[in-house]
Amino acid sequence: MSDQAAPLCLLTVHAHPDDEASKGASTVARYKAQGVRTVLVTCTGGEEGEILNPAMDTPEVRQHLAQVRRDELDLASKIIGYDAVVLLGYRDSGMPGSEANTRPEAFANADLDEAVGRLVEVIRREQPQVIITYADDQQGYPHPDHLMVHEISVPAFERAGDPRWRPELGPAWQPLKLYYTVWSRQRIMATHEKMIELGLESPFDEKWFERPSHDERITTRVPIGEWFDVRLEALLAHATQVDPKSPFWFGLPREVARTVHPYDDYILARSLVDSPLPESDLFAGVR
Repeated sequence: MSDQAAPLCLLTVHAHPDDEASKGASTVARYKAQGVRTVLVTCTGGEEGEILNPAMDTPEVRQHLAQVRRDELDLASKIIGYDAVVLLGYRDSGMPGSEANTRPEAFANADLDEAVGRLVEVIRREQPQVIITYADDQQGYPHPDHLMVHEISVPAFERAGDPRWRPELGPAWQPLKLYYTVWSRQRIMATHEKMIELGLESPFDEKWFERPSHDERITTRVPIGEWFDVRLEALLAHATQVDPKSPFWFGLPREVARTVHPYDDYILARSLVDSPLPESDLFAGVR
């Protein structure tokens, strides 16, 4: 069971290399600066990722894409400040209907208990008090691997602390809080409006605003002002996946972008401690 005197640890669960950069990178950097141990679990190798940066679209890169993406992950994780990176070992499932989605080694086709066990083993070894994963409602981007991240994270949170469940995976450890990372409608709208105000072309068309909003579910806003640029630098480390000229990521001048929505947003999904809502600290009630 959890020991409140244990060193603080934050564990994040992501689907592919680059997800750790686009979702909550600045939050992780903030806690790393506070002395919190930070652990990244990446469930797949991202083998099906499209090369979105024209400068990286070469035959050599395509031939060795899995290794290239691993190298990018290593660089991004160092920029963010992760103390440990754990590869869960599954293959990128690709999108529904693709050939990759039918492969038995694809993450989306993994035996659920077996996949939960892989994550439980990591949780018991690393002993995080706080886990960040993906939300239950992913209508905006229903990638099979993102859905699977949620499917394994929730039971892993519960089973990691049950000494009767697969004791061979290590001594039981009960995390205290489970969060879903979300892109708030407020953040997207603020970015869109600032780009229009500055006379810039916004990448956020009507389809973005037709997506379901989860803003009413947000419980926790972590201030990231000092660490805002970490996300951008980590994204640039994923040179195959991120075009450095992309208006989506880099459309606003950095000095402006830092002020538009200087928070990362989360939904508190499970908690075994008392922490009044709304929160500004993922470890509220833990320390």
